[in-house]
Amino acid sequence: MTEHIAEHWLDNAPYTGTSARTADVTNPATGKVSGQVRLASAADAEAVIAAAKRAVPGWATTSLAKRVKVLFRFRELLAARKDELAAIITAEHGKVLDDAVGEVSRGLEVVEFACGVPHLVKGEFSEQVSGGIDTHSKRQPLGVVAVISPFNFPAMVPMWFFPLAIATGNTVVLKPSEKDPGAALWIARLWREAGLPDGVFNVLQGDKEAVDTLLDSPDVQAVSFVGSTPIARYVNERAAASGKRVQALGGAKNHMVVLPDADLDLVADAAVNAAFGSAGERCMAVSVLVAVGPCADDVIGAIGARVASLRVGDGTLGCDMGPLVTREHRDRVAAYVDAGVAEGAKLVIDGRDLRVEDRPDGFWLGPTLFDHVTPEMTVYTDEIFGPVLSVVRVDTYEAALALVNANEYGNGAVLFTRDGGAARRFEFEVTAGMVGINVPVPVPTAYYAFGGWKSSLFGDTHAHGMEGVRFFTRAKVVTTRWTTPPTSLTLAFPTND
Repeated sequence: MTEHIAEHWLDNAPYTGTSARTADVTNPATGKVSGQVRLASAADAEAVIAAAKRAVPGWATTSLAKRVKVLFRFRELLAARKDELAAIITAEHGKVLDDAVGEVSRGLEVVEFACGVPHLVKGEFSEQVSGGIDTHSKRQPLGVVAVISPFNFPAMVPMWFFPLAIATGNTVVLKPSEKDPGAALWIARLWREAGLPDGVFNVLQGDKEAVDTLLDSPDVQAVSFVGSTPIARYVNERAAASGKRVQALGGAKNHMVVLPDADLDLVADAAVNAAFGSAGERCMAVSVLVAVGPCADDVIGAIGARVASLRVGDGTLGCDMGPLVTREHRDRVAAYVDAGVAEGAKLVIDGRDLRVEDRPDGFWLGPTLFDHVTPEMTVYTDEIFGPVLSVVRVDTYEAALALVNANEYGNGAVLFTRDGGAARRFEFEVTAGMVGINVPVPVPTAYYAFGGWKSSLFGDTHAHGMEGVRFFTRAKVVTTRWTTPPTSLTLAFPTND
């Protein structure tokens, strides 16, 4: 935490608001309370929204050249000081420092993409579409937009949205998770230092009351959300009911299909990285490994050997994996492990009893591996959001594909193979929005869109890329005709004939 109480941010300054409600912010590695965060009332939320609304006319009419100068300055400051932001993320979320730095770096890619906004919002022009008539198109900002972000990526996920929203002339209200609010305030100060005018970037701390006010407010034109599928569905329905644009990215159950010809070392490294990185608290984490044919035993053995060498502990101390974000979440994940055992899955590696020296009160749960998981078990059906990897055994590629496509989620799916034909077929046939071939976490670069299919996405568009540009702007098509003035010279007295 950068301060004892995480305040709201309004007109480029901290804002206390009127609500007396607060929540504790904890250090997941120690289990100790490190600060508090304000929980906004509806009146507080309306005050922050009003600040964003006041800033709309000035920012929307600011030239692209001036907007880009601010964006470039923000980009340079963020690149130079990303270690500061990473330290805040580790202190409040628990992920290890190099993972936090990686998070900031991926968010920085979207900022860099947004710096090209003069090209991204260029319209089209058609001359002489009819006699003496021309047509051109333009893209204009929406106004006030809300970004509601989750705890697992307190910097990267907001940066999927607000750089493009700001670049295209909108003003932003960011509602970060109350579990790790410090990153949002650090980013707000950086925008101020970069020269962003008052009211263009605002932070609203809080819980459901703050969220519902954003969803219902007539002054908020669009909502970007990332979180669990039930909440994404709720956000989509409630915001859409008040006429807003919505992009609501939901949950996931990402599958990693391994064919018998795959490189075993590559598979094992990828499975460990994708399943246990950031303690599995990623919407792109691999949580199901589908082993085709006879490769399952070898894959499980190789994964086990790698897990044995992992260091779990305080993310500031050079470990490989940190704690889970809260004690309640740690216990929820442990309950899923209990359920997997009760339902008959084979527990190969048990992370429930992990103890970390000098950090006895941290929210620890080590890498956990199940084998012989079947599709009706809760460890398969539910998004656990923790370091739990389930191995499902199938006999054929067709069976593996059918398993992936039958799942309600369609965020990401990956295939490991040396067979180019199988890879090409998988790309075409799998029902997921992001696909990896021998790549375990297929998060696209900033100039492509991020988002899933099925119950992993609700609303209008995916995040960033050109879909993000289109989401934060609305198109206008203009058809014009200008009469041609007479060209002959006459000194006769003018008449109305």
